[in-house]
Amino acid sequence: MKKLLIIVITLLGLTGCSGKDLRQVYEYVDETVAEVPLTEAEVAAALRDALSRGISRGAVQASAENGYYGDPRLRIPFPPEVKKVEQAFREVGLGAEIDRFVRQLNRAAELAAAKAKPIFINAIISMSIDDAFDILEGEPDAATRYLERTTGDELHAVFGPIIGEALDETSATRYYDDLIRAYNKMPFTRRVDPDLKRYATERAIEGLFLLIADEEASLRADPRARTTRQLRRVFGSLDS
Repeated sequence: MKKLLIIVITLLGLTGCSGKDLRQVYEYVDETVAEVPLTEAEVAAALRDALSRGISRGAVQASAENGYYGDPRLRIPFPPEVKKVEQAFREVGLGAEIDRFVRQLNRAAELAAAKAKPIFINAIISMSIDDAFDILEGEPDAATRYLERTTGDELHAVFGPIIGEALDETSATRYYDDLIRAYNKMPFTRRVDPDLKRYATERAIEGLFLLIADEEASLRADPRARTTRQLRRVFGSLDS
C-alpha cells in the first residue's frame, strides 16, 4: 500500500497538482502508513537507529572541551572518599592546586569519552527482536538500562586503560600523586592511597549513561526528536 501511495503522489506531482494538494496527500500517506501494524523488523531497526544517534550525540557532547568539566551534572569532583585531603589543602590556601587537578581529571574523561562509542554500537547491533520490544514497551529508561546491562563489564574493561592513558596525558595522575604525597607528609594525618583510575572510570561511565538517558527521554517524550518516519511510527505508537 505504501508503494502505491508514493506512486500516486508522484503522478499527481507530474500532472501539475498544487503544493497544497500534494501536502494533503502526504498527510494522508502518513496517516495511512501509521495505521499499518508495526513489524518486528521495523521496531528493531528504529531502536537501533535511535540508540546509535543518541550515543553519537552523547559521545560528541561528552568528548568536547568542557563536556564533563562544564556540565555540573557530569563534572567529576575530587574523590569523595578522600574529601579530607581537599579540605586540608583548601584550609592552607592551596585550593588552586585542587581546582587544577579536578579540571585535568575531567579533561581525561573528555578524552576517553569518544572512544566508548564502538562499545555501545556493538551492543546495539547485537540487540535481539525480544530486546527491542522489551525496550519499546518497557520503562522510560529501558534502553539506557539495556545498555548498562550489556556493556557494563566491557566498558569497565576497555575504558579503564583508556582513562588511565588520558589521566597521564592530561597530567591529572601527576597532580594527584603530588597532592596525596603532600597530604601524607602532614602531621597527624592517616595515610591515604585511593585508586584514582577506578574512580575516574566509574564516574566517566556514569556521565555517558546520563547523556544516553537524556537522549532516550527526549525521543520518547518529544515528537520533534523523531527525525525519520520510521522513528515517528515506532515511538508514536507509545503516545496513544
